[in-house]
Amino acid sequence: MEQSALALHGTPVVPGIGYGPVIRPVARPVIPAEGTSIPDTAREAEVGRFEDAAKAVAERLRDRASRTAGAAGEVLQATAVLAEDRAWRGAAATKIRSGTDAVGATVAATDRFAALFEKMGGLQAERVTDLRDIRDRVIAELQGEPEPGLEMPGEPSVLLAADLAPADTAGLDPSLIVALATSLGGPTSHTAIIARQLGIPCVVAVAGLDDVPTGTAVLVDGASGRIVIAPDGTQAAAEVERDRVERERVAGWVGPGATLDGHPVEILANVQDGAGARAARQTPAQGIGLFRTELCFLDRDTEPTVVEQADIYAEVFETFAGRKVVLRTLDAGSDKPLRFANHPEEANPALGVRGIRITASAPGVLDRQLDAVAEAASRTGAHPWVMAPMVATVSEAAEFAVKVRERGLSPGAMIEVPSAALLADRILEHLDFLSIGTNDLAQYTMAADRMSPQLAALTDPWQPAVLDLVACAARAGAEVGKPVGVCGEAAADPLLACVLAGMRVTSLSCAASAITFVGARLASVSIDQCRSAAEAVLQTADPAAARAAALRYLGGPVERNS
Repeated sequence: MEQSALALHGTPVVPGIGYGPVIRPVARPVIPAEGTSIPDTAREAEVGRFEDAAKAVAERLRDRASRTAGAAGEVLQATAVLAEDRAWRGAAATKIRSGTDAVGATVAATDRFAALFEKMGGLQAERVTDLRDIRDRVIAELQGEPEPGLEMPGEPSVLLAADLAPADTAGLDPSLIVALATSLGGPTSHTAIIARQLGIPCVVAVAGLDDVPTGTAVLVDGASGRIVIAPDGTQAAAEVERDRVERERVAGWVGPGATLDGHPVEILANVQDGAGARAARQTPAQGIGLFRTELCFLDRDTEPTVVEQADIYAEVFETFAGRKVVLRTLDAGSDKPLRFANHPEEANPALGVRGIRITASAPGVLDRQLDAVAEAASRTGAHPWVMAPMVATVSEAAEFAVKVRERGLSPGAMIEVPSAALLADRILEHLDFLSIGTNDLAQYTMAADRMSPQLAALTDPWQPAVLDLVACAARAGAEVGKPVGVCGEAAADPLLACVLAGMRVTSLSCAASAITFVGARLASVSIDQCRSAAEAVLQTADPAAARAAALRYLGGPVERNS
């Protein structure tokens, strides 16, 4: 790239090269400074108009979720639930009954809850983008305008934005959006997760991005976090061609997961439902390393029955019949509240009642879910591995293991809390396996909101402190011969995947779109290279140094650092 070209830098999320003219999201509705006064006789009708608009938005989001597999579908479903939130709708209705029109009331209710979410911080702050997206969609519905969002370009383009709503990101066409970058967000934000699922090169937390004019040609390098403004066209085309050749090479990988010298590392898929499982089955995935079970709970006013749950689980088990399936029990709370559970009001929900802790506020939910898993297993002949989220103590692991074994299933736990990583050896005395969720582990280890652009570097999975905890848990498993996998977004980074293998991680579970990239990269290096890279990475002091150390031992075309 020519020296005169301006380069911006952000946090790399999805590797790959994209080059094209800049496009930006369609302008959102104009937010009025204040609402219009509504007479007493028209207020109930205005409440009805607001409720109809909110319902229409939620139904469209839910419909899109039903037609979207994987993490994108889960995010859309959660956004639809937020559009139906009774507290938010109730606040808007109260405002209307005090005399404000539906548009003004929508704005006021959103401002109130956005301020509340931002004050809570953590995962709850991530919902502010979603809530404001819902506000804009409801206002457009009330005004009879087209739903705001993205218009697909007529040619391959690079999408730049301050941030993207999940509903917009989930609808991206990778043949037309060849790369995306945002000035906000972090490596585990909804935008990042969906971009990874779609396989679109992505960089987040890019300072100066908002000043790049629409139509400017840019090159995005999702491996290094580099964004070149108005690069030399010939050189940019050459980088794109090299990336295309590499993608074709990667696409030829068919598994199973192993290093160049035959050291096995299972390559598994993250799914949330039967549709996601069927999509993953079209890849070389050897099984499912993370079956998220929240989807059948989040949109319900009442708890789904054992039979209803068993039907959903059986669909996934049947799709991967005879193969490994790791199911995570309900991970609710924080930014994923259950309507039928007695969630307490919490000053900091991200550090509150979520995951396995919800059993105290919603007695019986876990037992009935495990009954449903056992029923689905019996029906399909599967033997799923079942793990609990947010385990923090040895006693939590021991109690969970008893419940799981009573049903003839294999118990495990997620390592997302630093205490669990540090106590992994004692936790494994009660369990058959561990799976490391690097998204939450990074957030809790670094005490950093994953949605904060100022703190994006802290939630980078390459943080040495986070990787040290990963190595601690993996070492505990290796010492007793029990598997320890990684199912967080770190497993989808081909370079980091090799480092994790060097730490004695036994399986890597990622979005279906990342499976061939991870598998091919792992197959290009020896286990000794991976171990040397892991040792070097654990001696570094920051993510940039960690990546550079890994590249010294694992260098190659998949990741670029220039």
